[in-house]
Amino acid sequence: MNSDITDNDKLMAALSYPIPIVAIVILVSEAMKVRPFQKFHAVQALAFWVVVIVIGVVLSLITCGIGSVFFPILWLVSLWPAYKAYQGAYMEMPVITDFIRKQNWV
Repeated sequence: MNSDITDNDKLMAALSYPIPIVAIVILVSEAMKVRPFQKFHAVQALAFWVVVIVIGVVLSLITCGIGSVFFPILWLVSLWPAYKAYQGAYMEMPVITDFIRKQNWV
């Protein structure tokens, strides 16, 4: 665990996953977006939710709306990276983390 990660960093990073508006607040706030741990998780959480929304919309279109039942399931999936962030870990998500690093967003 990194010693320069504060309890506030962990809390805000963890909240970014189940509550995507928190990630937006982090990236808009001058005081928060300069914190590397918060920024990493905020960007990763937003990328995760973009992927979830795209997959959910496609599944809903293909299945005539039945695919929308996957949104609550994927919200539950977001609790795992939230838990890891609260522990102070830079949790990497397959494909998403590589993508945001290649784009130099983190």
